[in-house]
Amino acid sequence: HAGGIEADRTAMARATRDLRYYSARRANAQLIEPSDDTETVRFGGEVTIDREDGRRQTFRIVGEDEADPAQGSVSHVSPLARALMGKSVGDTAMLAGAEVEIVAVG
Repeated sequence: HAGGIEADRTAMARATRDLRYYSARRANAQLIEPSDDTETVRFGGEVTIDREDGRRQTFRIVGEDEADPAQGSVSHVSPLARALMGKSVGDTAMLAGAEVEIVAVG
């Protein structure tokens, strides 16, 4: 039946594409050793910020494939992470035109 063959081709094309993507990502992956630095915002670490409107938010800075802002993880290339990297508790940063203060790093 022709519909079944077409569905199989679509599934195979999707699997092949996913394998190419995975292979490319794996080839470019870099192992990042955990740092003993708990003073500054860094890749793999957590940062807690206070926003001007009173909200306190905690994020973990992760790789692009791991990012899930709804679950509290942001990509290291996101504007939020780029604005905070290398900063320490007490430092401020501008995010989307508003100032935030770093209140914890872990």
